[in-house]
Amino acid sequence: MPKTATHTIREALRAHLGDEDWEQQVLFGQQSLPIPQIARLGHGHITAREIRPFLDAEVWQDYFKFGFVRNPFDRFVSTCFFLNREDPQFSRAATAIMKDRMLRPRFRQRVLVRPQHQQLCDADGRVALDFVGRYEDLQRSYDLICDRIGLPHTELGTKNASDHDDYNSYYDAELRQLVAKFYADDLRIFAYPDELQAQAQR
Repeated sequence: MPKTATHTIREALRAHLGDEDWEQQVLFGQQSLPIPQIARLGHGHITAREIRPFLDAEVWQDYFKFGFVRNPFDRFVSTCFFLNREDPQFSRAATAIMKDRMLRPRFRQRVLVRPQHQQLCDADGRVALDFVGRYEDLQRSYDLICDRIGLPHTELGTKNASDHDDYNSYYDAELRQLVAKFYADDLRIFAYPDELQAQAQR
């Protein structure tokens, strides 16, 4: 899931990969997944629905599948700062620019912007993974994954992070409503607190 410590987790797991193991993409852009149809997507954030047809049913059933989610309000700000990291003017008008972007269908379809449930759920809207960790509780979630797959705990670092203030400082009522409505299913499916879900009803 983009902007949920993807590269941090990949780096921690990379030390445990064997010669026959796959890794879809290494920061920034080195493709190493031997499925041409997936490699052609050109990014490192394939969905559960995209990968499922290329794996045997036994592999899909037996392997431990996990991902991470992040508070959509926080993730949206992080994504926007990441996408505009080369623009020194962005932070001076971040709220206005983010509101403008949210009104653009093409922007909302970007891999880094699309809702998390589209990445992690099956065609029926059910979570397709065995475990969904929380960015807000990253180390504990990662430790639980290590326990499940028999790896030692590793202290996670930070990779590919966006540079911005607390996400709440960029929201006014209009932007909060736009983001809440766009990510309403994420807030519900991944059981974010009621006060966040309530924003989607306004």
